[in-house]
Amino acid sequence: MTIDRRGQGGLPAAFMASETSSFLDFLSAQAPDLLPANRRLPALQGPFEAPHGTTIVAVEYADGVLLAGDRRVTMGNVIANREYEKVFPADEHSAIGIAGTAGLAVELVRLFQLELEHYEKIEGTALSLDGKANRLTTMVRGSLAMAMQGLAVVPLFAGYDLDKGVGRIYSYDVTGGRTKESGFTSIGSGSVFARGSLKKLYRDGMSQREVVTVAVQALYDAADDDSATGGPDLTRRLFPLIALVTEEGYQRVPDSEVAEIAQSVVDQRFQIPNGPQAPLL
Repeated sequence: MTIDRRGQGGLPAAFMASETSSFLDFLSAQAPDLLPANRRLPALQGPFEAPHGTTIVAVEYADGVLLAGDRRVTMGNVIANREYEKVFPADEHSAIGIAGTAGLAVELVRLFQLELEHYEKIEGTALSLDGKANRLTTMVRGSLAMAMQGLAVVPLFAGYDLDKGVGRIYSYDVTGGRTKESGFTSIGSGSVFARGSLKKLYRDGMSQREVVTVAVQALYDAADDDSATGGPDLTRRLFPLIALVTEEGYQRVPDSEVAEIAQSVVDQRFQIPNGPQAPLL
């Protein structure tokens, strides 16, 4: 980036040019080498393992939408971290969960947060929920080259639609393909087991406590069959990270509340190891 400090208050001339509401567009024009998609990766010499994160679930409920993730990060067959955070606020009324290459995923989240904040400062209003989902599509697609080299990042996006008064969920694939989900979904290596659990437990119009319990049950089932997913760790007092997005905004469920529900779920599993069963029709 060429810096001309004359008459610009010490700022590069680019900062005084016509405004763009997209920070990604600004960065692409002024310093494209800073974007993750334009980063040159070194040639691999032998096997390479990077820390990977799993599993994330999202569930719609009466007041909005829930996003939850386990805390385990793995590197091959090794547990790299037991208390990693994989659920983040995107802005005041949306949240993002990550699966895939952990370091790159966190970088994408921070860039996405900055993109939404930049838009709101320039335009004086927040993007619509669909607009936010579209911006994330562009960012995921921009990382396709790294995904083709085994460094994939797959986000799960959820938020409260202020125009329609409901919670919404959006899932993505590594190419940036976006799907608006209905009711619930899950991503990550344990997603197939978590989704199976959600299928039997999900109900329309659940209360906050009910939806948090369902999320803990789903992550427990994922951990039960997927070694890369961490279940409630009663010894270390490590529990899923759970966030709610409602009309009032983003809020993280207190650890004490999650711990109480997780303890109840574990106690029940002593009697029914496979978890609660849906009634047969």
